[in-house]
Amino acid sequence: MPQSNQPNICVFCGSADGADTAYAQTAQELGQRIAAAGMGLVFGGATVGLMGILANAAIAGGAEVVGVMPDVLMDREIAHRGVAHFHVVKTMHERKALMYEHADAFIALPGGYGTLDEFIEIVTWAQLKIHQKPCILLNTNGYYDGFLAFLDHGMTQGFIKPENRKLIQVAMDTEAALAIVQRHQNEQEIKPLRDAKLDQLIGREN
Repeated sequence: MPQSNQPNICVFCGSADGADTAYAQTAQELGQRIAAAGMGLVFGGATVGLMGILANAAIAGGAEVVGVMPDVLMDREIAHRGVAHFHVVKTMHERKALMYEHADAFIALPGGYGTLDEFIEIVTWAQLKIHQKPCILLNTNGYYDGFLAFLDHGMTQGFIKPENRKLIQVAMDTEAALAIVQRHQNEQEIKPLRDAKLDQLIGREN
């Protein structure tokens, strides 16, 4: 993805639309807002579910979009052919690492196991001080209320430190989510695209 002064947002979200129409509306609105702000989008590369809705809205608005998908999912998830920068990788670990490298911030929309896996691994990397990029849950219609309660329970039971609990920021709408991103971007220096500590963590060679 070409470098610009505006941040690139990695969005994790479901490959289904979900039962509440608000989820699809939020995905579309987020894609539109990312494009309108001149930001870039990094996503899982699928054309179905919230991923497809998000990407279509961002592309329609003129945003630079990066899709990343492991080859094993190319047929199953229906790769988005309208994405200008599409990367096919060998493993899920490589997928997350490449998405991380292209992103300045992370937002999770509603989703299932895959969404949580991707988002929580990125949060874990922040806990390990591999990065300081914002990790934001977009809690549409309270979708993540139960998950947030679990995190609070983990903190009270001594498994999550209070400072690490704060690594997950919560936004109730797309405007608030992107405001967190922009505020963080204004405070940060430009970081290198490759991260030596991440390379070591996932066992990737130069």
